[in-house]
Amino acid sequence: MRDFVDGTAFNNEQGNRARKLFAAVVLAALDDAIADDKKYGNGPEQIARWARSRDGREVLSCAGIDPNERVVTGLMDFVGKGVRTSVALSREESERRAVAEAADQEVRAA
Repeated sequence: MRDFVDGTAFNNEQGNRARKLFAAVVLAALDDAIADDKKYGNGPEQIARWARSRDGREVLSCAGIDPNERVVTGLMDFVGKGVRTSVALSREESERRAVAEAADQEVRAA
């Protein structure tokens, strides 16, 4: 029984590592699309084309992301904002966004 539990825990950990690896590929694709958007102006179309492709759908699925049209729209919006993934995931950016949102809510309330 103990071997079964150890094997299951090992397989679960391997699955989590694989999911993180595929998530890194998605982040790299987003960064590439942002770079294309700054250089050529076609970043959102590039990420949409990738996300709708067979390879893109498979990578999104392996990363634990359901490859539906709502996700494609979200990826396009993210690329359109032009914020690199490393910056968007940083603590400073999330704090800045929270302050901006709080200020937005104060303006609406007034």
